[in-house]
Amino acid sequence: MLVISSREFRDNQASYFDRVDNGEEILVQRGKTRSYKIVPIADDDTLMSKEEFFARIDQALQEAREGKVIKTRSKEELTAFLDSL
Repeated sequence: MLVISSREFRDNQASYFDRVDNGEEILVQRGKTRSYKIVPIADDDTLMSKEEFFARIDQALQEAREGKVIKTRSKEELTAFLDSL
């Protein structure tokens, strides 16, 4: 893992982004007490706000209370359901 200062990162952003794209881990230190790890966002990453996250949980709980669920009773049923998705 490469550790750099925030000034170094600011001065050479493009080269550090390229290094992250090539699999290298970059840690940017800001002052003496704060650090940030730079990672690329993958295609399967889900980005949402905290509010949206909790709203989706609330919606799922409401649907479960309303019986809008699929029940499986065995590993085979679960596997068949997941394969159907």
